Amino acid sequence: MTDVVLAKASQQTRYILYAVALGIVVGLAINFSKAAAPWLDTWLVQTVFKFIGDVFRNGLSLLVVPLVFFSLTAGVASLKEPAELGRLGWKIIALYLLTTAIAVAMALFLALAVQPGTGVDQATTAFTPPAAPPTLIATLTSMVTSNPVRSMAEGNMLQIIVFAVMLGMALVMSGEPGKRATRQIEDWSDVVMRLVTIVMWFAPIGVFALLAREVATLGFDTILKLINYFMLVLFALLFQLLVVFPVMLRLGGLAPGPWLRKMREVWLYAFSTSSSNATLPVNLRVTEQRLGASNRVASFALPLGATVNMNGTAIMQGIATVFIAQVYGIELTLVQLLTVVGMATLAAVGTAGVPSAGIVMLASVLTQVGLPVEGIALILAVDRLLDMVRTVVNVSGDAAVTCLVAKTEGELDLKVYRGP
Repeated sequence: MTDVVLAKASQQTRYILYAVALGIVVGLAINFSKAAAPWLDTWLVQTVFKFIGDVFRNGLSLLVVPLVFFSLTAGVASLKEPAELGRLGWKIIALYLLTTAIAVAMALFLALAVQPGTGVDQATTAFTPPAAPPTLIATLTSMVTSNPVRSMAEGNMLQIIVFAVMLGMALVMSGEPGKRATRQIEDWSDVVMRLVTIVMWFAPIGVFALLAREVATLGFDTILKLINYFMLVLFALLFQLLVVFPVMLRLGGLAPGPWLRKMREVWLYAFSTSSSNATLPVNLRVTEQRLGASNRVASFALPLGATVNMNGTAIMQGIATVFIAQVYGIELTLVQLLTVVGMATLAAVGTAGVPSAGIVMLASVLTQVGLPVEGIALILAVDRLLDMVRTVVNVSGDAAVTCLVAKTEGELDLKVYRGP
């Protein structure tokens, strides 16, 4: 039975890969042709592709709240005692903060060495600064919801996570009634995972539509205008993905090869949706079923990571800050650079797992070090494409930390992890 499931997963991954390649080719063809045939853009790209892509993205998004709530509640309820949650939580949070700090420090070093902002024209399109993000105190205060139903309706992940953890701990402490309720929640968790499988059947079509629309809209002209910035951010993101994470796994006693091979399916979803939240159902399934992490660890670490662990976003914020400073001829002091490390780490924690949310949080980093927020307009042209890549890095960091923590807890099935 397991072999059949793995064979179907591998086949679906191939179909999605074909959809990615076809979407890029079709998107480029439309981008080159839409000047002569504008109906391609108005009818095909902005109507047909947009409709299919939005339906698929909404289908993934509708899974997030029930999946996080039932899976996390069941995972916490499986603990023998609440103290285990504290130990597990501190391990996960410490690793998330460490990987984010490494990401932004590496980004600053590369930006200072390469100086991508030198010689770039300040003239940009009009830009309206985003609304100021909430303060850290406001974010912490709002973590405990006064209305869990409203939190679920609004998709407030931090509030949902806190409520699910509290409910799971209450189930642990409730004796026989708690055991009966836990069995029902575990059944619902299985049902929601089946719903994930149903939505994934339509993934190749949705991925094709999303990518074809993005490539047809962007083209390569916008990239050429900011090639230095684009290539530097892309290099830093790939370095974090293909070097930093594998080294972390190796130091933790895990071979990085199986992780890199089995994360391909997650990368494809993350790249096409540009949303950590939308990719969460796929990440949870792959981390548990193909990488061997237990549900107790994965159901807590991955939803939390999709909310607070944004390595790719931190890299973008670090390089973008130095890039904008160089464009405006402002030399950052050592104190300002250290401030960027701290602010970008905290801003990554507060960044929503939705497309382009990192741009909003970048405003707080720029303000803190005295740089003009209007400089964000310089990078908007290429940010959408980079957002797709940094989402891949964001979700990969979640999965890597989950595997490391699961191994330290003795809850990583090494036979599954090393298997095909």
